[in-house]
Parts: sequence; structure tokens; C-alpha cells
Amino acid sequence: MLKIFNLVERPEFIEEIAILTRKEWGPKNLTEDEFQEQVKRAINRISDNLDNPYYCKLVLLDDDKLVGFISIFENDCDEKPDLKPWYATMYVKSEYRGNGYSRILNDAILAEARKRGFKKIYLKSDLVNYYEKFGFVYLEELSDGEKLYYMHL
Repeated sequence: MLKIFNLVERPEFIEEIAILTRKEWGPKNLTEDEFQEQVKRAINRISDNLDNPYYCKLVLLDDDKLVGFISIFENDCDEKPDLKPWYATMYVKSEYRGNGYSRILNDAILAEARKRGFKKIYLKSDLVNYYEKFGFVYLEELSDGEKLYYMHL
């Protein structure tokens, strides 16, 4: 059975999420030692932010198996440090893709953002015509080529 949890409630998934995050968004071509160091830093960063009101990581579980996760970050764009909060790290494991789980994660994180009183949320991505289907509005292109979006909540 699918269920969404705040990572605070299910901290046993922090290490797996850190590994998946580093594989998906971390530097490529690292040695095993460098990769493990990156994972350790990610675990610490996640753990250190769990009580930050601008940070949230939701996990989607199928019984006790991790399906995917999504986050709210206080800052996720060096080019736009004045904007916050940020919708970030939507991830669904490859074996679960194509089943609408990203929609479940999206809806859950937006509900959480509203519950926290946020009026607008930002997102940056290099995906084309993906986040618009969730209601995000294109704002501008960033210097690294990623596109900046926002959503009124």
C-alpha cells in the first residue's frame, strides 16, 4: 500500500535517499571513496535540516519499500538567493516510473508547502514541458541554462 511520510517519521530511509540523491544530482566520475564522502555529507545535511521550517523531505513508500521522494529547500539557486522556498529533488525509482507517482509526490509537497503557510514556491529544472503539467509557470532562464519556474500556492 502506498503512503506518504515526512522523513522525520521514517529516518531509516535517510541513507538510501542520500545515495540516490548523490547518484542523480551529484558529480559524476567520483572514486568510491569520494562518492562515500559525498553520501556522508548528504546524510549530515538531511539530518541537520529536519527541524528547519523551510526544509521538508517527503517519502513515498510501498509498504516498507522506498518508491520516491521530494523536498522543499530554503535555497536551491545561487543565482536567486532572495527567493524561497524551493520545490526540489522529485525522484521516483526507475522501476516505479510511469505509474503517476510523481503526481502523488507533487501533490503531497504542495499541500505541505500550503500547510506551512508558503504563498509561492520556486523550482529550477532543465526538463522541458514537465513541471507545467503540475501548474508551474515559467519565469526565466538561468545563466546555467536551467529554467526558473514558480507556483502560487
